[in-house]
Amino acid sequence: MKLLRYGPAGQEKPGCLDAEGRVRDLSGHVSDIAGTALLPDTIARLKALDIATLPVVEGVPQSDLRLGPCVGQTGKFVCIGLNYADHAAESGMDVPPEPVIFNKWTSAIIGPDDDVIIPRGSKKTDWEVELGVVIGKGGSYIDEANAMDHVAGFCVINDVSEREYQIERAGTWDKGKGCDTFGPTGPWLVTPDEVGDFDNLAMWLEVDGVRHQNGSTATMVYKVPHLIAYCSQFMSLQSGDIISTGTPPGVGMGLKPPKYLKGGEIMRLGIEGLGVQTQTVRNAK
Repeated sequence: MKLLRYGPAGQEKPGCLDAEGRVRDLSGHVSDIAGTALLPDTIARLKALDIATLPVVEGVPQSDLRLGPCVGQTGKFVCIGLNYADHAAESGMDVPPEPVIFNKWTSAIIGPDDDVIIPRGSKKTDWEVELGVVIGKGGSYIDEANAMDHVAGFCVINDVSEREYQIERAGTWDKGKGCDTFGPTGPWLVTPDEVGDFDNLAMWLEVDGVRHQNGSTATMVYKVPHLIAYCSQFMSLQSGDIISTGTPPGVGMGLKPPKYLKGGEIMRLGIEGLGVQTQTVRNAK
């Protein structure tokens, strides 16, 4: 099932995508794609619905119908660094002996096609296509063997990053990761049964039609069940939390010479089976 949130920013309603690519309204069944709506029993109830009987929402999704972030009320936006062997190599860094954890602030979260704003004074705003994992059933000290029982679904994330703030300005990576608009999320939350082999999904990113990232989740060092179990040692994971699992090579920082985003450019990115995002880059006023 492909769950989504549609409508103006801050006023999104819950919906799902039908077989013809139309949005169907779920407001009669859940108040939002958030919180208890992501628990296994609720997801099972939604999947049992006859989608063809749900109200059709006017408009074409990602065209004249805006989609918001596919998950609402996210409490934690947890990210994993250097989790692709080939990306670590292009960054000139070793694969870490344990997953690297950093955070994006939830104020960074925007819809999949909303504008990305380059912060004032930024010279090194970069892109990163990533597989997002959304927690359904929460927990602490989760066993790796049972980790997938805690997953509501998967989505596309663009882990937009300001490299000077991240690396050169002293302190943690968080400084360059959580700027407003640096977390496009969606277009939809795809339940695990529909995703299939999440360890072998093609993923890509283009800037102004030039493809820079062309990778696969197959080169992920620490896999999804391990990441869930690992993160749950340090924090309780709760319904609606997002874990963004790292990026393949081809980020701007790793190009020779490096390339960073400029106002007016357009990013397109996607992951096999999870949809496509399109963002126009704007300079902060």
